[in-house]
Amino acid sequence: MSHRSAGFTMVSALFILVVLAALGAALANISVRQQLGSAAEIQAAHARQGARAGLEWAAFQVLRNPAAPACFGTTSITVAGVSGFTVTVRCTRTDATDGALALAFYQLVANACNSPSSGACPNTGTPGTTYAESQLSWTVAR
Repeated sequence: MSHRSAGFTMVSALFILVVLAALGAALANISVRQQLGSAAEIQAAHARQGARAGLEWAAFQVLRNPAAPACFGTTSITVAGVSGFTVTVRCTRTDATDGALALAFYQLVANACNSPSSGACPNTGTPGTTYAESQLSWTVAR
């Protein structure tokens, strides 16, 4: 066996090692991105659930007492079961009539986020990379 063929085997082995290392790095990068995407989807689902819970709380507030015509304005709450999220709920009332029938329309907007600004959502600053937010609205008539 000549020295020339022994050097060729070493170069081939080194080339295979470099290719396998690059493939391993690429697979690790894909795995990290997939894990971050899954975590972001879970945070988005928590934000949606928090906003939905905020709307249900707001609807209960305006519908539970027909004698109280006022809106509660803007309120921030925390929702049990959706840890790490703050929900800011806004209420705006509009009065209308339909013939002799007097109606009150309540526009309810709930914003849920995991990094509030000054205790309220949405975050008005520069949120981090794990920031999640959801906004939902209902119109309730009474």
